[in-house]
Amino acid sequence: MTISPEAFEGRRLELEAELGEPITVDGLTASWSIFQRKKGHRHSTDDLLTGWYALEKSPPVMRCLDLGTGIGTVGMLVLSGMPEACRLTCVEAQDISYRFLRENLAANEVEARVRPLHGDLRNLALDERFPLVTGSPPYFDVSAGIVPADSQKAHARFELRGDVRDYAKAAKRHLEPDGLFVFCFPWAQKARAVAAAHDEGFSILTDRDVVPREGLIPLFSLFACKLGAHPELTEPPFVVRHADGTHTPAMRAVRARFGWPVD
Repeated sequence: MTISPEAFEGRRLELEAELGEPITVDGLTASWSIFQRKKGHRHSTDDLLTGWYALEKSPPVMRCLDLGTGIGTVGMLVLSGMPEACRLTCVEAQDISYRFLRENLAANEVEARVRPLHGDLRNLALDERFPLVTGSPPYFDVSAGIVPADSQKAHARFELRGDVRDYAKAAKRHLEPDGLFVFCFPWAQKARAVAAAHDEGFSILTDRDVVPREGLIPLFSLFACKLGAHPELTEPPFVVRHADGTHTPAMRAVRARFGWPVD
């Protein structure tokens, strides 16, 4: 069911009044919208392409797990492309992100399909295994720059509650034997991601660098991993925009997969 813009606007105004800061309503897919803090950590191309890559590499599943889910974007993107019977479990520790996760699940009427957990993924120990685990780890060690004063931005960008290795460990604990772990990480730190996956016993079935615009260096990389020894393949780069700023055919196909009109 698609929720009316009027309903979203009404709830947006209530959230602004309660939290005392600007809130926006933004499209996640053509059918689902999300609440975001205007001055907080926001949905990005990283999230969009991580969700897309998971759907590209995984067969249809009935259960999936999203680690460090933030406001829910990667997990919801995956859920949107899976069968109606699929159920998502997601875990988030940061308080305001968890609050917006719950708001976004309720606003899109998918609460019955999602089990949100408020806690640290490093401590996650569920009595369940999943055929698909996703994650978008924070990118930077705390020594790499100035940690934002805003808690949501700080935890989304800096490794305050674990790093890519902790994501790999949590994925390993919760994957089915033949399950898939899909995540993204900065291209400039690709060696860290590869080492983290390999050290936890994963093979990187495929990885793909993402170039924001023709002529630029990659911004981040996508990884699809499976436990055990398997052949590894680096795919051709995914280019988001042509030099003139228009979307490439690859990016138009991603947008079409989530229901957006193709330009």
